[in-house]
Amino acid sequence: MNVADDSQASNSRETAASQRRKFLVIVDDTPECRLALRFATRRAVNTGGGVMLLSVVPPAEFQHWLGVETLMQEEARETAEALLKQLAADVNKSSGIVPELVIRIGQTSEEMMDLLNGDDEISVLVLGASAEEEGPGPLVSALANQLSSTFPIPITIVPGNLSVEQIDALT
Repeated sequence: MNVADDSQASNSRETAASQRRKFLVIVDDTPECRLALRFATRRAVNTGGGVMLLSVVPPAEFQHWLGVETLMQEEARETAEALLKQLAADVNKSSGIVPELVIRIGQTSEEMMDLLNGDDEISVLVLGASAEEEGPGPLVSALANQLSSTFPIPITIVPGNLSVEQIDALT
């Protein structure tokens, strides 16, 4: 890709982001995810933006019997769908925003990048960092260490030890 192409891609994202700012939240069933979602929702309300929830289902690795693998994949997708619906209802109830829901099958970092490359309205990635001793979580660690300098949009990392009141005060 040459310099002119990079400039055009950047201008395209900036123009789209100014039209409608979307906050992308990678979701799972953790307390820090709910804090990140709260932060993103409040920021979206305050900036007239939207919220997009991405759930990534890992590919089934049990390949001995295709029927079992298919069943495992369907169950994982149904679990992800139920979680997305629950979180979307919470977002809608607290803000009036109807979030976009996306389920992808694959590796989280790859699916997230694919989504970012395909939707120029996404202007901020919001992640929750675990407050546990093991560290902030694999995606937060990967983005902070390896990708942050080349990432196409700002990344907001919400510490998992913040209270709802602290998050509300920040937004």
